[in-house]
Parts: sequence; structure tokens; C-alpha cells
Amino acid sequence: MTTTAPQPTAPQDAPTAPQSAATAARARAGAGGLPAFDRLLELAEGERAVAVRNVPATLECFTAHFPRHPVLPGVLLLESLAALARTAAGPGAWRLAGVRGVRFKHFVGPGDQVHLTVEVSRHSPQRTECRATARVEGRVVATVRALTLLSATTTREGTA
Repeated sequence: MTTTAPQPTAPQDAPTAPQSAATAARARAGAGGLPAFDRLLELAEGERAVAVRNVPATLECFTAHFPRHPVLPGVLLLESLAALARTAAGPGAWRLAGVRGVRFKHFVGPGDQVHLTVEVSRHSPQRTECRATARVEGRVVATVRALTLLSATTTREGTA
């Protein structure tokens, strides 16, 4: 007997265009195939994106970070914001080029639901800059002043 896992359903306000949905799906995959965010709530490509990431108590990182006071590592939260920024940047392959002005203000722990917001401040076919905020229950837990993405087709300095 074979069973299949239930497929997640897209929220009604999710992007309906195949290219937008494909872009969002690619951006959701984080390191090791884990989702960088769980649900896309709002998407205006080239302008803004809002998503939710649930933080289950079963994440493996909680066993070591820290056993008596489990905290979601900041790099995982930053990875979620970068994935959402790639989704907001629009079609194409984007890679993270830089992050400036990161502030972690409060801990994120098991059972929290993180609301991620990314606003595009500059956008061109080769480069996108965003501001990002993460909130738990309305309280700001992290901010990023400048998150820079480059098109995957852009050559890096010193390479040809």
C-alpha cells in the first residue's frame, strides 16, 4: 500500500500566474530542502512580499541551540527573509549578494509564527535591494536595512 503526502493548498490571494507560482516555489526551498517560509500571503513582484513561517518545536536546531532555552538561529531567520526577497524580486534566478544593517531584537522560539515582510527599495534586471522585517505577535524580532540580490546571470567581479 502506498500513501502520498497531502499537497499544500495555495491561499486564495497567492499568485496565480504559473511563472509567479514557480518563482515562489523555487524561493521557498532553503538549505537542505527545508522551506524558508510556509505560506505566501501577499506578492507584488518588484515591490513587496509578505509571508509566514511557522517555527515547530521539532526543528533539529533546537536540540543544540540552546537545550534549556531553544532559540531559532538568526541565520535561519535571515535565510527566510532572503528567500522572500527572491520571491519579491520577480521572475529569474536571484542570488544573495549582501546583507547590511541586520538587527536581531528578540528571540524566536518553538511555537512562534513569524510574519516576514520584504519591501523592494531598488529594482533593475541585474540588481534588487530590499528592506526586511520579521515580527512575532506584532513585535519586531529582526530587521534588515539592505538585502542585496544579484541576477544569477550577472558575472561576479574578477570573473569572466
